[in-house]
Amino acid sequence: MSSAKQDFNAGQSHGQGQAKTEEWIASTKDTANAARNKTASAAQSVEESAQQGRDQSAGFIQQTGEQVKNVAQGAVDSVKNTLGMAEKK
Repeated sequence: MSSAKQDFNAGQSHGQGQAKTEEWIASTKDTANAARNKTASAAQSVEESAQQGRDQSAGFIQQTGEQVKNVAQGAVDSVKNTLGMAEKK
């Protein structure tokens, strides 16, 4: 009977070990999925921030371009006035 009991105990230990292994694998998969979701969320946030920065930069560049254009036009008008070439209104 001793051999049967040893076989039973060995089988029981093997079953318990297998169950623990399956629990560990499931836990590891859950952790990996959570990490993947957090990484995807962080990447989305970075992309949105980058797009917002690009939009702000584009607006700033457009404003600066308009200001440079206006200053240049003012300089041209000033030179025309000084040389007497300004359009008469």
